[in-house]
Amino acid sequence: MKAISCLEPGRLAMIDAPEPAASEDDVVVDVKRIGICGTDLHAYRGNQPFFAYPRILGHELSGIVRSAGARVEGLRPGDQVAVMPYLHCGECIACRRGKTNCCTRMQVLGVHVDGGMRERIAVSASHLIRTNGLTLDQSAVLEPLGIGAHAVRRSGLQAGDTVLVVGAGPIGLGVMAMAKRRGAAVIAMDINEERLSFCRSWARADACVNALREPEQALLELTNGEMPTVVFDATGSARSMEGAFRYPAHGGTLVFVGLVKSSIAFDDPEFHKRELTLMGSRNATKEDFDAVTEAIAAGDIDVSSFITHRASFDDMIPQFETWLKPESKTIKAMVEL
Repeated sequence: MKAISCLEPGRLAMIDAPEPAASEDDVVVDVKRIGICGTDLHAYRGNQPFFAYPRILGHELSGIVRSAGARVEGLRPGDQVAVMPYLHCGECIACRRGKTNCCTRMQVLGVHVDGGMRERIAVSASHLIRTNGLTLDQSAVLEPLGIGAHAVRRSGLQAGDTVLVVGAGPIGLGVMAMAKRRGAAVIAMDINEERLSFCRSWARADACVNALREPEQALLELTNGEMPTVVFDATGSARSMEGAFRYPAHGGTLVFVGLVKSSIAFDDPEFHKRELTLMGSRNATKEDFDAVTEAIAAGDIDVSSFITHRASFDDMIPQFETWLKPESKTIKAMVEL
């Protein structure tokens, strides 16, 4: 069985991997789509936390059921599925409280354990979502968009809130789309004007701010001096995350969706005087996958324009590095099998 492994930073290779070993609770899936995300790019560059080499990447996955274990119910060969790649224990304090997305023993496919950048993978039936009503492309992007859905749900934002999303990558775009679906007015912030233009057309952002051009003043003008009630930072940049403390309104909320491999510092008097609520948002739950599925079915999320680059499995390695370059204008790259 063919697989693509990140052997070390900056080095991908096609390898011969063993066939997946499946238990009676597992489903063997023929992988058909693999979305490329920031986690894969960070792993390739050598700056992904919680990571060890070599590793088969890939956790944005959809495919077709090849076989199901004896104890599996609700899935059969031929079904189309999306993979929930967060392998939680089901027993820890987080899992017992329904927060499976931040399990104390979390293992994420393609990060802590080998992922789905291979022809077949065995996954517990509990981590598969039957998606016969969606396309393979739509099924594969449930995971990255689910991360945005989870951040929005966790923030507690209400219809009518003014929301700022810092970072117009795939995760930030997902936050924007799901915040709009909840009735918020959305301001997008990035340093790339083309990305901001995409926010207007794809996520229907109400306004855009270039982070290099006096962003605080722009936000004050857009909010009549009040600033956004909820701010999401989806950049994975320590500098941006530290700067984001200046953006929420008094009594507002700041949500860190992005992850950075460093410490974050902030000015405590500024934080305290605003009585800010600071949140981390990690991964997603089935509820969030379901919310994205509903949004796609309702026509609120256009997956076809979200996916900007494609490659076949056999041709992916030489193209992978080009997707890292800003001039490629990659939003979401998809690998097809």
